[in-house]
Amino acid sequence: MSSAIEEIAAAIGAARKTANVPSSVDLSQYANLVEMFAYCAKKFADRPVISCMSKTLSYGELDVLSAQFASYLQNHTNLKTGDRIALQMPNILQYPVALFGAIRAGMIVVNTNPLYSERELKHQLNDSGAKALVVLANVAEAAAAVVADTPVETVIVTEIADLHTGFKRPLINTVVKRVKKMVPDVSFKNAIPYRKALSLGKSGKYTKATPAANDVALLQYTGGTTGVSKGAMISHQNLMANVLQSKQLFESYGLKEGVEIFLSPLPLYHIYSFMLSFCVMMQGNHAVLIPNPRDLDSVIKEMKRWRWSGMSGINTLFVQLCNHPEFKTLDFSSVKATLSGGMALTAGAAKEWTEMTGAEVYEGYGLTETSPVVSINPGGANQVGTIGVALPGTEIRIVTEAGEDVGIGERGELCVRGPQVMMGYWQRQDETDKTIKDGWLHTGDVAIVQEDGYMRIVDRMKDMIIVSGFNVYPNEIEDVLSGHPNIAECAAIGVPDEKSGEAVKIFVAPKKGDIDKAELKAFLRERLTGYKMPRYIEVRDELPKTNVGKVLRRSLRDEELAKLAKAE
Repeated sequence: MSSAIEEIAAAIGAARKTANVPSSVDLSQYANLVEMFAYCAKKFADRPVISCMSKTLSYGELDVLSAQFASYLQNHTNLKTGDRIALQMPNILQYPVALFGAIRAGMIVVNTNPLYSERELKHQLNDSGAKALVVLANVAEAAAAVVADTPVETVIVTEIADLHTGFKRPLINTVVKRVKKMVPDVSFKNAIPYRKALSLGKSGKYTKATPAANDVALLQYTGGTTGVSKGAMISHQNLMANVLQSKQLFESYGLKEGVEIFLSPLPLYHIYSFMLSFCVMMQGNHAVLIPNPRDLDSVIKEMKRWRWSGMSGINTLFVQLCNHPEFKTLDFSSVKATLSGGMALTAGAAKEWTEMTGAEVYEGYGLTETSPVVSINPGGANQVGTIGVALPGTEIRIVTEAGEDVGIGERGELCVRGPQVMMGYWQRQDETDKTIKDGWLHTGDVAIVQEDGYMRIVDRMKDMIIVSGFNVYPNEIEDVLSGHPNIAECAAIGVPDEKSGEAVKIFVAPKKGDIDKAELKAFLRERLTGYKMPRYIEVRDELPKTNVGKVLRRSLRDEELAKLAKAE
């Protein structure tokens, strides 16, 4: 081990000790996710585990329903242990039932974005070799168009209120389908309704699966913006490790086992929200699912309904909520922690959130390939602007483009080794070899480890802008921009420039009215050195974002390149 790695390890170890975070975690507690779920379902049987649209399931009810779903898969389909089953649903109760049912049946879950285009969905189903698909009727149009050209043999279609009881189920489903016209008129050959699958599962015997710790539990697709989307193979041990590693940090926020209510507005098909909700449920706590985080009124409604302890979110959501007229009227007295991930947390957003709620925002860092959490700020030792301290059992190194290790305070690519690192990319050994070298996962992110052991992400390596030989990091510019009182969204990219190689261009969306470009330049000139100053400013009503609200720099760069190509 190089002296640079040892130097970083010592600093991280000291930071953990100061924050009362252990250096390691016991991974022998459960053999697989089936055992982990069974333990929690028994221990917290009468506790609420998940709520959505005014309907709540207890741990005991989730145990029964997921066993029925597992029984259906085992006894009424051609699926075998290790087969893939795609889940294409937003945040509704049917998702966790199908998720745990598939895992308990020994199958591999393929998280699938409900808003995928036909091309994207067809690629994922074919690449994963999924033999079954569970899809919400509201978003089934793309699936209906492509499923015949994929390996999918079984399609299970659910309506939004299928797990509601009494008159509410037909009422909600009818309103959604007949009145709001939110369900497309599509059909599948040999499809089965979700409720019928559960009913059939009652009549069969569920056989408990016994997967090995290193068997794949989840195929989580990533990399679609930089090439062909790849399936990260996440094992039972990867997920269990990340739950157990994160538990130590949850406790530092004052979050206790079996008593907390956690809001989950971000989609479960995204690895960040998936893992946080998994952590909540595997600690005996209560997750409240919000189907559409872009509907801020529905988010506010759930915030009013529950005395919630914490929530997960991203920078964009925090900004939007703080600008909502009703947000400041809410009661935040029960809130202990807010977790931020998925994109960089700006200092302005963190400050405004804390001032309005009285609760700190704890930023963490991760990626799909690390299941996903690598590091997070501990309770009582939060440093806004950093990604906190590496989780227990997680090793860190920083390397140059030439592969040389660098030490404290020096920039380089962040590399990670630990029990949460994926097994590799599904059927893509070449891509796996490029990403995992000698057991170290190369993240593609530029980072610095501070003297106190906390880490900062400077930027994505591919997003770095080089102006006259100087490295300019978009995150820094965007963080400064977020401090402007009239900027709601922003992004910085590099555009070709004859004199400097690249120049900085910023895209901004105002909170209200318009933006005075001269005033904005003056604001930036006070805060940025000359070569970091944007040469171009474009004002828009809103910026392109992913389905979880992350601003798409790549999309903006592609637009600029298309303009140049057209001009030539």
